Amino acid sequence: MIVTATEFKTNLGKYLEMIATEDIFITHNGKTVAKVVDPQISAVDSLRGMLKDIPSDINLDSLREERLSKYENNV
Repeated sequence: MIVTATEFKTNLGKYLEMIATEDIFITHNGKTVAKVVDPQISAVDSLRGMLKDIPSDINLDSLREERLSKYENNV
């Protein structure tokens, strides 16, 4: 959902409840200035829904291990 900063401030309670079901983009003077998301959804879960080829068994630990192994191989 996209709302203006004024609308967001005026109806904060309404939008805080909506965050559980959808992201809220806040605009100011026609430009997006913020994105409010549910903090209970991890970045991995969010990306898994957007990207088609991410394996379902991926998690934060496997991402960390992969990142560290790439670093160790480059040193």
